[in-house]
Order: sequence, then C-alpha cells, then structure tokens
Amino acid sequence: MEAMLKLTTAIFLSLSAAAFAKLPNIVIIYADDLGYGDLSAYNQKAAYKTPRLDQMAAEGIRFTDAHSPSTICSPSRYGLFSGQQIYRSTGRGGGAFEGPGGPSYLKPGTMTLGGMLQKKGYRTAVFGKWHVGLTWLDKDGKRLGGGFDNSLLIDYEKSTPLIDGPNERGFDESFITPNCPTTDPLYVYIENGMVPKPANHRYNPENTPNPGGKWRWDNDAGWVAPDYQFVGVDELFYAKTKNFITQHRETRPEQPFFAVLSTQIAHAPVLPAEKFNGATEAGPRGDFVYQLDHIVGRTIDLMKELNIDDETIILFNADNGAEFMHVAWMREDHNHDASGGYRGMKRDAWEGGHRVPFIVRWPGRIPKGQVSDQMTNTTDIFATLASIVGFELPDEAATDSFDMLPAMIGTQDQAQSIRPHLLTQSFRGEFQIRQGDWKYLDHQGSGGNPYHSRLLSKYALEEKEPDAPGQLYNLKTDPGETTNLYYKEAEKRKELQALLEKLKKSGRSAPKKRKPIGMTNIPKVD
Repeated sequence: MEAMLKLTTAIFLSLSAAAFAKLPNIVIIYADDLGYGDLSAYNQKAAYKTPRLDQMAAEGIRFTDAHSPSTICSPSRYGLFSGQQIYRSTGRGGGAFEGPGGPSYLKPGTMTLGGMLQKKGYRTAVFGKWHVGLTWLDKDGKRLGGGFDNSLLIDYEKSTPLIDGPNERGFDESFITPNCPTTDPLYVYIENGMVPKPANHRYNPENTPNPGGKWRWDNDAGWVAPDYQFVGVDELFYAKTKNFITQHRETRPEQPFFAVLSTQIAHAPVLPAEKFNGATEAGPRGDFVYQLDHIVGRTIDLMKELNIDDETIILFNADNGAEFMHVAWMREDHNHDASGGYRGMKRDAWEGGHRVPFIVRWPGRIPKGQVSDQMTNTTDIFATLASIVGFELPDEAATDSFDMLPAMIGTQDQAQSIRPHLLTQSFRGEFQIRQGDWKYLDHQGSGGNPYHSRLLSKYALEEKEPDAPGQLYNLKTDPGETTNLYYKEAEKRKELQALLEKLKKSGRSAPKKRKPIGMTNIPKVD
C-alpha cells in the first residue's frame, strides 16, 4: 500500500511539473495615479524619458485606448482583483479607504485573480499598496470605521490575522500597506495577515523631506509604526517582490508564480528615493516617475538573470489618471501634460481621469512592437490571464472582464473591437459608457474635481449644453470632449442610455460561457 502511495505521488508530481512547465510566470506592476501622458512611449513631448517602459512597449504591446475601472484607486483595485466594476460589490460607487476603513470590497465568495491562479497551481503574492478595505476591531471586538481617531482604537491582537486581507483573498504571500503608503493616517506594514509593528506614535510630516517646497503635499499626519518608511517606499516593495521571485525559483522552479507589485508611485506625496533625486530635469515628480521606470527595468532584468524571461508575462497598468495638483504643477513648471492631451485628471469622468498606460511584454509569445487601439479596461486582465492559463471562468465571476489575448498575440482583426462596450465610474460612482467612438456620461460636469476652484478654473471649458443632464461625445472627431452632443445626437444618446441600464440590471457586461484559448493555442514567437 505504501509503495503504491509513493508511486501515485511520484506520478502526480511528475504530471504537475509537466503542467506547470506549460504555464507562464506572471508579474503585474500596478502604478498609482499615473496619467496617460506620463510615459515617453505615450507622450513624445514628455518632460523626461522613461526608457525601460519604452523598451517594454517596443518588446511587447502598447494599448492606446486602455482605461481604469474607476477614476480613484480603491474601486479600480477592486476591478483589478475581481474583474468587475465596483458597483457589483457596493451597488453604487466606492470611495478610497482611509485609516482602518473596511471591510474589504472583495466580499467572501468573490473569485479573485489570485484565487483563480491558485486553482491552476500558481504560487501567488502581492507587495505594496492594497487599499481595497480591511476589517479592524477595537478592544470590544467591534468593527472600526475609517478616520484618524479610529486608528488609535485598533486592537491588533483581536484584528489579526486579518479576516479579509490578501492571504484570505487568493494570495499565498503578502507584504502590504492598508491604504496609500504615504498618504493616509494608518501607517503600518501587514505581512501575511499580521502587523509586525503596530502604529504606536504620532507622525509629523515636517520630519519628512519636502522636495521643491511643495511636493510633500497630501502627506497626512497620522499614526505610524516604528521603522516605517516614507521616502523611497517602493524600493522596499520591489525588494520584497524580488525576494519572493528569487526564493520561489530556488525552491519551487517547477511551479509558476504570480506576483503583483503595487507601487506608491506616482501618488502624492512625491518622495523619490534619494538616489533618484535630480535624475531628470523635470523636478521631483519627473524623478519619481523615472524611479518607477527603473523598477520596471530591474524587474525585466531579474527575469533575464533567472533565465525565465521568455516564459514570464509582465503587465504594466495604472489605477487612474494623474492627481490634479500634479497635473497643474507639471504643466506650469515643466510644460509636461500628465493627461497626454486629454481633458480631465484623477477623479474626473473625462478621458484624462481614466485613460491610462497599459503595456504587456511576453517575449516567448507576444510579438514585438505592437501598438493596439483596442478598447480595454483593467478588469480585462482577469479574463485575459484566465484565457492564457486555460481556466474556464464561471458566469458569476469577473462579470466585467473581456479576453484581450487575441489582440496581444496578434490574431485579432484590428478593425474589429473585442469589446462591444466599456464601463467606467467616476469619483462619485457615476457611470460612463463607451461604444465605439461614442462616449456617454450619465451625469453633468467632471464627475470629480471642482473646476470652479482657483487652481483648476484655468482648465475649465465652456459647457455648450449647460442644462443637459448628461454628456455625449464622439471621441473620433472630438477627443478633447469639448462639444456635448446630448441633444444634437439624441438617438445615439438614448441608445447608450438604454444599453447602460441593461448592463447595470443584467449584473454583467462581459459575455457568458467564455472559453479560454490556452497555452497550446498561443503561437511561439521566433
């Protein structure tokens, strides 16, 4: 009996190794508040160069019509990890968590990206900013809400291991911050559901460098753990990611890995690591983005050093457009447009709020030098990876996720859109819907920023239909969203209004019975 068990185990391990060998390693580098115009591959007039991301685009595929699910971070991160718009979780929009805010937008029973890949045999990990909500308890076991004062009420013994942290949502390993690493008032590290050092003293931003006299903006006072890093925190996140990948390759080379590196860059405050100060001629934020570029380059180099470059897919994406203060200052100080010529910025429903960089590199399977105008959303990463690894998604999972793999491997007719439509949500949770060149905003105004304010008033455009309850634009003829066609194209507007309501009520925007392509059907690149 024992001999039979050993033989069965050996056969299983052999088959498992063979199965693993067919699947690629996966790395997602998820940037924060990075605008469409913040990379030189997307913006020839950028005030600095991003050579490694430009190289990544040249060696893979660059999408020019890619969008974040929301115009702020927490709902977009829910979209990345769930393949769904935030209203699938909340029934509406979703704010950005601060302090001990929660519970997680990723509700129990939700299939997550990490959980899906675990089912295919991957070892999964996430490092950096989490920010989809966590459950924290006080000394009486009562769940705490967000805010500055509640950070002091956390009972860490009762709260940990966290019931809705990454390790309970599809990740084998994690090293994260609960919210924005250098912005929100609870500054602690969370490692595999535990808090090694609780926040125990008041943080004073005045003790942190203030590059250029203004770029520390949005570095909130709060409660901080001992040895917590503010300057160069992404160097720590990269080191954790590198350590995970290196150790995994040393101990489990037959098993594929999935790692998410969720950066602080380029969220406020702007605090580049010391070695990157002055790296560009575009001030602290130029240096900050250059540091991100360097991290991407080091990640690619690591794959080459480990001899797994051809069998590793790296995806680079961002959670929304650039912060409004950053957009204004970079335009004023360096003639750099982080929105890449589009109207709006972070929080706004106009293109500058959610049109973001999306680059994918997989030397073994994705042909070089592709530029695609396929309309896509961060939510599509879920179905695309499922298609690669051969996982058939149940209809109730990733309900806003489309498979973009045909565009990546060059088998899709570029004249035909994979997506018949695309949903996004603005800061207040209001909806926008795309269909081809047409875009309908189901609300007035920006959906986010106050354009009557002194700083933003210079960027306000005259509203040509000020009484219209919504907005309709043709992005082909009017990419700057300057002329509202709400009344002039009433038939198209009513069509999109009806489609939006249908998608909201149906509980999904993606098709049912999605079939994965699988590795055997992905041609190798010579």
